[in-house]
Amino acid sequence: LRMPFLWERLQRTLNGEFDATELARMDAFVNGTTAKGVNVVIDPHNYARYNGQVIGSGVSNAAFADFWSRLATRYKSNSKVIFAIMNEPNTMPTEQWLSAANAAIAAIRAAGASNLILVPGNAWTGGWSWDQTWYGTSNATVMKGVVDSGNNYAIEVHQYLDSDGSGTATSCVSATIGVERLTAFTAWANANGKRAFLGEFAGGDNSTCKEAVQRMLQYMQDNNNVWMGWTWWAAGPWWADYMYTLEPKAGVDRPQMSWLTPYLF
Repeated sequence: LRMPFLWERLQRTLNGEFDATELARMDAFVNGTTAKGVNVVIDPHNYARYNGQVIGSGVSNAAFADFWSRLATRYKSNSKVIFAIMNEPNTMPTEQWLSAANAAIAAIRAAGASNLILVPGNAWTGGWSWDQTWYGTSNATVMKGVVDSGNNYAIEVHQYLDSDGSGTATSCVSATIGVERLTAFTAWANANGKRAFLGEFAGGDNSTCKEAVQRMLQYMQDNNNVWMGWTWWAAGPWWADYMYTLEPKAGVDRPQMSWLTPYLF
């Protein structure tokens, strides 16, 4: 289960103590969920920003490292907690993001945490744009420079299946679009000895999306030397009747849950 939260909500001032009320909420979810044997991905859902200021320019890498040092210290004793260092960095030099990411990773390891770390790329960490350059130097070039002294990390990408890959439509381009959009990234990860995690994907309740999702999941399973897991977007009561929600309605699973069940592990 992936648990998004706002950095500003947990740490009200940079380099400051965590908010006690919000930390208690997080503890309750993390500890209650992992006690059931389920892994929890904790995800500051901030797009490489704090109060709108970009990490590495408006916000220092040191402040980002401080945040992760505190969070890692809190959960380092729980091996079922996975640290996703940031959701969808974007609109910044890819080299700038890599420096921030490496600072966070170093802080996590310096805190004594051996937990799995998920490291995204620039440009909303799109799987299909990994080797493109419209956003600056490609992730395929820069993100080979991730440094982890614990050597326990995976590259996190997101991949939606609608026409522009934004995850804003119920339609999917074709039954094969998921595989097509992950193929080049998978080859890159394989060639560079990287593990991968699909942090967001989804599709609307229709036959094309069902086939596209299941073909993509099967492709990942067939390439499990690279792919180590995935999380669908999204679930929880807050989402109400959101087009991709997996939250049961009146005790009944949403249709998409049956697509995913054969691939749960």
